[in-house]
Amino acid sequence: MTDKADALIAQLHALASPQRAAISQNFFKTGPGQYGEGDVFIGITMPDLRALTKKHRDVDLSTIRALLASGYHEVRMFALLLLIQFYQAADEAGQQAAFELYIGNTGYINNWDLVDVSAPHIVGCHLWKRPRGILMQLARSDSLWERRIAILSTFYFIRKNDFDDTLRIAEVLLDDEHDLMHKAIGWMLREVGKRDQALEEHFLQQHYPRLARTALRYAIERFAPVLREKYLKGHFSIA
Repeated sequence: MTDKADALIAQLHALASPQRAAISQNFFKTGPGQYGEGDVFIGITMPDLRALTKKHRDVDLSTIRALLASGYHEVRMFALLLLIQFYQAADEAGQQAAFELYIGNTGYINNWDLVDVSAPHIVGCHLWKRPRGILMQLARSDSLWERRIAILSTFYFIRKNDFDDTLRIAEVLLDDEHDLMHKAIGWMLREVGKRDQALEEHFLQQHYPRLARTALRYAIERFAPVLREKYLKGHFSIA
């Protein structure tokens, strides 16, 4: 741990709340056998983390890497917020270094909020005009969090009205057994549908038999009630 990292951690602990930490420990499923097993919280709100991030625009990658290796959830979140900030201000070489730091340390990006906050802004942004093969590698990973990184990274593309990778990765992940992946797939399909509902419906109709119920519910959340009911009951023609 660097001196700079130690100083930042001290600032984080000054914002901590044991009561909030106890709530987060339960909310993020940190008990034995749960998806966040062993994760430790100190109790800091996202607004406080974001505010502290803005005060430290000069943090280098070695400090961010040290913070990301912390055993405390909020310290890792802070590291990712700093990494996003670094990436957005960096030149091409700096962005490449930030991307490589992220991809090389996915073991520390190990809860859904850590993935969701960071993946679109670092991985998705970096791959927007670059080869995207690594996303399919992540989608086929044994790591739940790497699979979630794969699909959430495409949120950046969706916002640019580029849906192909989202649909390809969603198809690869259709047989995933984890509920967190079902939610992520449904969420990204819903985001596609907000921009091109006909394309989303074509995907749903093609893959309806394999689509987890949770994924379907998330995907059709914004449909008109009558249409939503048809999908829930399977009352439509397969495209």
